[in-house]
Amino acid sequence: MHLIVIFASEMGKMRIDIITAVPELLTGPFDHSMVKRAIEKGLASIHIHNLRDYATGKHKSVDDYPFSGGGGMVLMVEPIDRAISDLKAQRDYQEIIYTSPDGQAFNQKLANRLSCQENMIILCGHYKGIDQRVRDHLITMEISIGDYVLTGGELAAAIMADAIIRLIPGVLSDEESALTDSFQDNLLAPPIYTRPAEYHGWKVPEILLSGNDRRIEEWKLEQSLERTRQLRPDLLDDQLSRRQIPE
Repeated sequence: MHLIVIFASEMGKMRIDIITAVPELLTGPFDHSMVKRAIEKGLASIHIHNLRDYATGKHKSVDDYPFSGGGGMVLMVEPIDRAISDLKAQRDYQEIIYTSPDGQAFNQKLANRLSCQENMIILCGHYKGIDQRVRDHLITMEISIGDYVLTGGELAAAIMADAIIRLIPGVLSDEESALTDSFQDNLLAPPIYTRPAEYHGWKVPEILLSGNDRRIEEWKLEQSLERTRQLRPDLLDDQLSRRQIPE
């Protein structure tokens, strides 16, 4: 019998199945904060599958040396195919994602799109990577969380799951909060303040205390544009064409 660690019931509107050779790396990230809230509300479920449960042989090996030599070990095609086939036999999946440093860049736009899916599989890479035949025949999407290499894809899978699940309606107490996050409109979020209005002589901008909603929104947009120009000017390329932002 395959060992499956289930964090929520099958009743969740979104189901994420994570296949990993090191399930211990994922025992903590989903037990707290917004992801835990989504699971408890039945809005999402996360299921972690140990790849070794799908391996054969005495030692339940899931990796082997690469053909033609070279350093590192490679996850084998056979146990991965068994794991994915087992899951696909039980339900339909919109996406089967592989966490890869050379995949499509994960960003807010992609998180928004994936948050509308019902079922997805995330296959965590590990060691040197996976047999290319998995990528050629079983994977529908490869995603990278940045231009660097991790020991394995488990942390990347946790990051993606968190970013996706928090966008599901009903997860956040204030759904408007997600709509005003950085990157939602290719802009960084404006500065935010809370009480007290003055601390050690450091004052909250007067406009935020004015009660003039129209001027406050204008100020926030101006601040978002300026912060983006200074910190992430690359994000403005698309904005210049879509919104005709003055340079």
